[in-house]
Amino acid sequence: MKPVNSTPRIALTSGEPAGIGPDLCIQLAQQAQFCELIVVADPQLLIERAVLLDLNISIKLFNPDIEAQPSQAGTIIVLPVSLNHQVNCGQLSSLNSLYVVETIRIATQGCLDGLFDAMVTAPVHKGIINDANIPFTGHTEFIADITGGHPVMMLATEGLRVALVTTHLPLSEVSKAITPDRISKVIHLLHKDLQNYFSLPNPKILVCGLNPHAGENGHLGHEELEVIEPTLESLRKQGIDLQGPLPADTLFTPKYLETADAVLAMYHDQGLPVLKYKGFGQAVNITLGLPIIRTSVDHGTALDLAGKGTANLGSLEYAVKTAIEMANSNQIIQSQV
Repeated sequence: MKPVNSTPRIALTSGEPAGIGPDLCIQLAQQAQFCELIVVADPQLLIERAVLLDLNISIKLFNPDIEAQPSQAGTIIVLPVSLNHQVNCGQLSSLNSLYVVETIRIATQGCLDGLFDAMVTAPVHKGIINDANIPFTGHTEFIADITGGHPVMMLATEGLRVALVTTHLPLSEVSKAITPDRISKVIHLLHKDLQNYFSLPNPKILVCGLNPHAGENGHLGHEELEVIEPTLESLRKQGIDLQGPLPADTLFTPKYLETADAVLAMYHDQGLPVLKYKGFGQAVNITLGLPIIRTSVDHGTALDLAGKGTANLGSLEYAVKTAIEMANSNQIIQSQV
């Protein structure tokens, strides 16, 4: 076990090579870091992209046998993975899909093996990966297939954390997916990971209702009365601090949020529009419920911006900062076990 307060070692996957992922890695490398940041990528891709961006970088190959030290400005430590095909900015190629998937697999396995304390992912393009006949529904599912666990999506920005009971489901399927077992499992994982990774010994969680006005006592739906409230009451008896179900249209106001540590939304577009309005470009996607720490940017590949030097670095900066904080908190928790 690494000593508490040692430098965390964090893997950063560079994402879709034709998008802004490599740009962001290079831009981030212009700053010193409070961790040793290991970019999982083809070194030549980074060199060529740095030339396009007119930014100076020095490539240093990753040596796992050397004690982790904070990354210095202007240097990128690289765990090399070879591209399969020449990359042109903004032009997707399914020939590089295996490369993209391999970078994620290597970073994930490195976290499982204890080589990395956390991983941060730059954006990928799911469509082009599937075009290569690689079954891929997203980072989260792919990583969970390797690590096990029950992934819970939580996005965070300054002053707001929003986790989800259901994620990428059609709205017509959400109601039947809101079950006592699912709500209970998600809340247990959210509660536990807020304690372990965010130094919150007794986190307060606000829970959205599913229906408008949280069902209005059954006049606008029965899920609150029949499923959500009984489940929350059972969890309260287990010592979890829960408030709700609350109407989603009034929950996201200072009256409620100023004393809350996280919000649990029932479905994707119930909670995330508010968070992204508040902090888009300065938010982080966190996958809870896994045996490893994984954070990600809150945006896509932005193919039209690749190689132009205009990509916003804010979300990646916040994702790395959050990964460092989570890794440090986890070190403290593990040292007390």
